[in-house]
Amino acid sequence: MHRTYSLNAFFRARFGRRVQKIPLDAGFDCPNRDGSISRAGCAFCNPSGSGSGLLDKGLDLRAQWSHWQERMQKRYGAALFAAYLQSYSNTYGPHEKLEDVLRQLKGLPGLAALSIGTRPDCLDERKLDLLAEQKEQLGLGEVFLELGLQSASNSTLEHINRGHTAEAFARAAEQAATRGLNVVAHVIAGLPTPEGREHGDDLLATVRFVNGLPVNGIKFHNLYVCAGTRMAALWKNGRYEPITLEEYCDWLGRALMILPPETVVHRLNGDPARGELLAPQWAGEKHTVLNAIRDHLQANDIWQGKNNGAPHGPPDHFTPPQENRHAS
Repeated sequence: MHRTYSLNAFFRARFGRRVQKIPLDAGFDCPNRDGSISRAGCAFCNPSGSGSGLLDKGLDLRAQWSHWQERMQKRYGAALFAAYLQSYSNTYGPHEKLEDVLRQLKGLPGLAALSIGTRPDCLDERKLDLLAEQKEQLGLGEVFLELGLQSASNSTLEHINRGHTAEAFARAAEQAATRGLNVVAHVIAGLPTPEGREHGDDLLATVRFVNGLPVNGIKFHNLYVCAGTRMAALWKNGRYEPITLEEYCDWLGRALMILPPETVVHRLNGDPARGELLAPQWAGEKHTVLNAIRDHLQANDIWQGKNNGAPHGPPDHFTPPQENRHAS
């Protein structure tokens, strides 16, 4: 029995085979860094905005695609790929820039899906319409819109200098869903707060908030401290204590039990880029973390949706029900 409805399972059900994501850096900026909202950025965000650095090395989108495609074909035997516009906020700036970037994706070999990472306050009607058109324009099987929520607590969002509210996320998710976009929420466990840091009940509150919205998928991240971030200063000054692996497994298990069984789990944990991790050290051991999560779910007989109407975990090729069921 599977314990979660994974993105891999979704892709196999949707396309009949593995689909591998390819991260692309299109050179977008962020309003929380360029002064439109702030120049400080979010407290946890690294200087590269989760980018690969290939654009800085002179590789355009097609060259980046070729770079990753060759490696992933050798490693996974993948033939289908999802373009992931990942770095910073990929709908920020003029409509024409987004249009040009999307135009460059046309004809990429093996392109089956598109995923756009952005902030909820970097979308408008015109951009949402443009994204919704890409399924037909690029001949895609799926278009994901990955929106950063991080926490449903506005107090926490203000404390980490996020620059938008939970309500802004809700509006963006609803507007995107009406256009047929596959909305994915990013949430982070263990964020700092004015009183210390968020705990398990805070993560549950965020998941319940997401459950009440037209969100198709979710990415869980454990907060880790990266060099060059405001979190690094908080940690070095003893003002932030990272969560333990045991805490994260416990919180994640509780969150998965209230998650609707049809929500696709795109990630179970975050893993830092090489050389950027300061703390906690366990966050840099990806396979150890995934094994610990797996063991915790199995030992406690936890599966996704257990407390939200699912009598068992999802099978290999899970067919979601037509109606969402949300935990209260």
